[in-house]
Amino acid sequence: MTYRLDEFGFDGMLGCTTALRNMGSDAAAMQDVADEMVNYLRAQLVDAAGRPACVLVRLYKTHAFGELPRELQEFAASGLDEPDSRTRVLTLLSSAGDELEWNDVAASKGHRAIALPDAEAVGRYPMIAQLIAQLGLEVAQVVAPDMGMLVDADRPEYNVFYVEDAVGSPSIPAQDFVEAYGVRSALGFGGLLPRGDMYAVVLFSRVHVPRASAQLFRSVALGVNLPLIATGSLPLFR
Repeated sequence: MTYRLDEFGFDGMLGCTTALRNMGSDAAAMQDVADEMVNYLRAQLVDAAGRPACVLVRLYKTHAFGELPRELQEFAASGLDEPDSRTRVLTLLSSAGDELEWNDVAASKGHRAIALPDAEAVGRYPMIAQLIAQLGLEVAQVVAPDMGMLVDADRPEYNVFYVEDAVGSPSIPAQDFVEAYGVRSALGFGGLLPRGDMYAVVLFSRVHVPRASAQLFRSVALGVNLPLIATGSLPLFR
């Protein structure tokens, strides 16, 4: 079943949450469940004509630099003076969108692995800073999670990032992208996993997303949370 993103309501919230939380049972890597979730959202969230409402859908998760494959370490190291195995890196796990290259994380030139060693580094990325803030998180929780203060798996922290009008928004510096692809609203949902890693699904919509609809994705975030926890011991990529 598809759901109009510009009229997203309780039925959509329930349907998406249920579908997402049941994904990943046969995953061999975290990328498998990330791909399944991103492609589902891209296909099921539609406009009035039944076409995908999202120009681009992406799923990110933070990982310690030392846990990343060598290729991603090399990618992330360009943003570090001195690589540290504990440095958190915002890693693109899956992507789906209008352009062919947006459907392959390896083709991402600037967003595949973003090193976040400290608050100053986060501040250089306005959208990431806003994402963290609107998800209700502290920058310190993201760049230096306290492994002695685990998030309760039964009461996960999750929330919504929302930009109602993408055009001209300082939260989305890539205004050339907004203009070229007719992005009307941007929406993200996610939070913290039990071990302190942040995850977020980000939607760039060509239709206007009402605030009431955006808030319903707070519950959809729980549907993403559970499969990521379940695949946490698997390799990141195939």
